[in-house]
Amino acid sequence: MFAYLRNLGVKLFRRDQVAEDMEEELRSHIAHRADDLEHSGLGRAEADRRARLEFGARERYKEESYAALGGNFLDTLLKDVFYSLRALRKSRSFAVTAILTLAMAIGANAVVFGVLNALVLRPINVPNADSLYGIERSDTSDPVQSYPDYLDLRDRNRSFESLAAYRIIEAGLDSGNNPIRSFGYEVSGNYFDMLGIQPYLGRFFHGSDEHGPNSAPYIVLSYAFWHSRFQDDRGMVGRVLLVNKHPFTVVGIAPPGFHGTLVFAFGDFFLPMVDTEEVDGQDLLNSRETNWIYLALGHLKPGVSPAQAVADLNSIAGYLQKTYPKEHGSFHYSLSRPGLYDEALGRPVEMFLTGLMLLAGLILLAACANLGSLFAARAADRSKEVALRLALGSSRNRILRSLFTEAAMISLAGGTLGLSGSVVLLRALSTWRPLPRYPISVPADPDPNVYGAALLLALVSAILFGAVPVRQVLKTTPYQIVKAGWQAAVGRRISLRDVLLVIQIALCAVLVTSSMVAVRGLVRSLHSDFGFDPANVTIVTSDLRMAGYSGERVPEMQKRMLGAMQAIPGVEAVGLIDWPPLISGVYEQVDVYSDQAGDLSPANAVSSPFSFRISPDYFRAAGTTLLAGRTFSWHDDANAPRVAIVNPAFAIKLFGSTANTLGSSFKLQDGARVLVVGIVEGGKYRGLADDAAPAMFVPVLQSPALGTNLLIRSSREPQQVAGAVRKTLRSLDPGLPSYIETWNQHMDDFTLFPTHVAVVALGVLGIMGALLSITGIFGLAAYTVSKRVKELGIRIALGAQKSELLRAALGRAIKLLAVGSSAGLILGILASGVLSHIVYQATPRDPLVLAGVVLAMALLGLIATWIPAQRALSVDPLILLREE
Repeated sequence: MFAYLRNLGVKLFRRDQVAEDMEEELRSHIAHRADDLEHSGLGRAEADRRARLEFGARERYKEESYAALGGNFLDTLLKDVFYSLRALRKSRSFAVTAILTLAMAIGANAVVFGVLNALVLRPINVPNADSLYGIERSDTSDPVQSYPDYLDLRDRNRSFESLAAYRIIEAGLDSGNNPIRSFGYEVSGNYFDMLGIQPYLGRFFHGSDEHGPNSAPYIVLSYAFWHSRFQDDRGMVGRVLLVNKHPFTVVGIAPPGFHGTLVFAFGDFFLPMVDTEEVDGQDLLNSRETNWIYLALGHLKPGVSPAQAVADLNSIAGYLQKTYPKEHGSFHYSLSRPGLYDEALGRPVEMFLTGLMLLAGLILLAACANLGSLFAARAADRSKEVALRLALGSSRNRILRSLFTEAAMISLAGGTLGLSGSVVLLRALSTWRPLPRYPISVPADPDPNVYGAALLLALVSAILFGAVPVRQVLKTTPYQIVKAGWQAAVGRRISLRDVLLVIQIALCAVLVTSSMVAVRGLVRSLHSDFGFDPANVTIVTSDLRMAGYSGERVPEMQKRMLGAMQAIPGVEAVGLIDWPPLISGVYEQVDVYSDQAGDLSPANAVSSPFSFRISPDYFRAAGTTLLAGRTFSWHDDANAPRVAIVNPAFAIKLFGSTANTLGSSFKLQDGARVLVVGIVEGGKYRGLADDAAPAMFVPVLQSPALGTNLLIRSSREPQQVAGAVRKTLRSLDPGLPSYIETWNQHMDDFTLFPTHVAVVALGVLGIMGALLSITGIFGLAAYTVSKRVKELGIRIALGAQKSELLRAALGRAIKLLAVGSSAGLILGILASGVLSHIVYQATPRDPLVLAGVVLAMALLGLIATWIPAQRALSVDPLILLREE
């Protein structure tokens, strides 16, 4: 064994000695043959020449002999690397183009995969995350549940080791300085124990700390909030903070890296759920009909499958329906992976990112097709070199190995450059706050999965475009190439380069189509009929509970705020609503019944319209048209009969038509009879893609609002209005946190945010596709012109017109552009279903989109062929004849 290792070391690291011995052996063989030929009567010089010819290619025999000795791999690899470096250094423009093309494609894929990995693939940062599941209800579009239902699930299930619950809340946090608006988690007492995490400082609260409503006045701060707000002050443990003016003792600091069980929501604090009455101003712990808990989640017991857990949970659902029929209609439970809130949010995000990943994959395929075309052209240019190497005794495998080494070096260089750029973008994305008002971020810091994916993409890319010239090398005939010269490489048949270019242009046309579809969808979204007019409206969002208001003080303060805002110069109308329409995830739906209904269980509800609490002047401030009847007044208070204003969809659903609606009544689940006094135009309430949905508006004095959103319509500039509003609010209550923005900004942050993201993402991919298309067409056109320059010179000498020259030089590239663009446009139309799910009101069948794609591809072709066309037209036949 020792002798074998010693010999291997000699072969690997004492290459010079082995080479000298082998050279001496070859010289000895040739000398002996020359001696034999000299003895037969030849002269010494002729004998030496004849011996060398009979022996053949010495370098090949040296390689074969050295390979037979073993230890040749490392030496051969180093030689291939150095040879590839020399070849790439001689073709710097080719190397730079190839590396930048691949860097762009791999970087785009790494960025999209990094986001997909962060939001979908990577589990949340808790121990044993693989066994953690969330529980959702099937009868609601949100997975919310009531607290008593959560307790039944926690205590009756046999599948989970423990079940915890949480929700996100907004609260006013006061540490002795100015109060701030802050977001955090309201959690069950067993939340931290169930997750199995340990505090960084102090302790967590536990289930044993809970002894009924408002019995656990404790708060845990997140590490990031403690670090940024309190500068790592260890004395914070034991201090008292005011949460909505109620004292809570800081008992601990959460560990670094843990910010809750939503991957995109970075909460500042954690509060016990049993204290919800103090924090939220209402007791919901005993209300089974009020669903407010976001998600119940827990670890499955060992040996329990998700299917068994669902069956167990649905047996509890059957018990709840039978025991509490008034509060529960027909429903069942399902499981989801925690991290993206629920399937209603997680599925669209997953579909969108998967779609982007597919489009980024198309970018990579287009780049590989581009590089494959460039490599094929490069192999054709080097056909004489390859033929000479074959004639001198080099093996085809050795030549192919050097070509693949060159491809691998380009891929690794492009992959490294692309990954470096993607790491910078992903880290910037991790610090990006897409919605400044909320603690939302994308934790897209790259991890080993991202680096591994980039390396895999680089290697796969090297194989894909490096394999393109294999057929050319295998079918190269040295004698024919050397005899015919470089002109023999020029052909007119459909080549592999042509096929690759058509594929590349088709893929790029799909990307250009997708980006134009996204832009067109955004334009349509901006001109949709929302049922209100957001122009010239400022929204002031506040929560009076943060300043300690409760009970009768809430409507009193709301009326004072409305009056003070109305007194601001330039204000035309001021209205109040609990939650403005089209706030993502924030809306209320209530069950309504016919006036004759006796059984008010959910199963007998006629409809579940959206419900909004508003002040008398809301419709004028919102720009919503009153179609019939009257609006509310301040006389519609708790002492007056219950009234409502409905939209046409509600009227048709309950009363058959709008004609019979005014003066009609309906019932709510609590048995209250409500009189319809007005009809307003319909609109969008939950999402842009929603169909016409029933909606009702009720007076804020008859149904007090928890949220306070003031809509201020004014003729003044938004900045001036915002300054006057801040001054007015400080005069009313300096301790009331608020947030001020225009309604258009509000729409951008919520309703149009997904569309904006889609437009930017698809637009960037479309630009990348356009650049790849330009380089591909330019490469083919330039290659064709360079190979046919003598033919073009002869045509000019014979009197050919410019149009004929351009047709001869660029006709092939233009035809391939037309074929590829048509194929890509057809693929884009066939993918219209996928595109319509990405962007609202988006379809590639739109005539403007079709015309835009055709025009864009024509412009790309014009840009790509401009320089080759100028070169073709500038050919001087006299210079060519002199060179000949």
